Amino acid sequence: QLVESGGGLVQAGGSLRLSCAASGRTYSKNTMGWFRQAPGKEREFVAAISGNANTAYYQDSVKGRFTISRGNAKNTVYLQMNSLKPEDTAVYYCAARITSLPSTLSQQYNYWGQGTQVTVSS
Repeated sequence: QLVESGGGLVQAGGSLRLSCAASGRTYSKNTMGWFRQAPGKEREFVAAISGNANTAYYQDSVKGRFTISRGNAKNTVYLQMNSLKPEDTAVYYCAARITSLPSTLSQQYNYWGQGTQVTVSS
């Protein structure tokens, strides 16, 4: 089970830190990702951290602004979001693969959280 938290309303230029707490099994060796879906749009990749080398991957539009990381307990994944823009407004989802290999494709993720709303006002 994956549970996201940390969403909310923030002004443009502000920051939020999303958390994804995993339970039921350990995900320390699994690739974890963050995706988002804005109203009327398809779900899109935001960031991922691989299970094999803890390498981070980002969508171009968030590079330099967002940082994905694992918690010390390894069953928590964070998404630090800085310099937020109105176009970052979406429901953000945490996801996990059953493999340690990285992926930016939502269909290759096996477990999903319920999502947390992020709203950035201009």
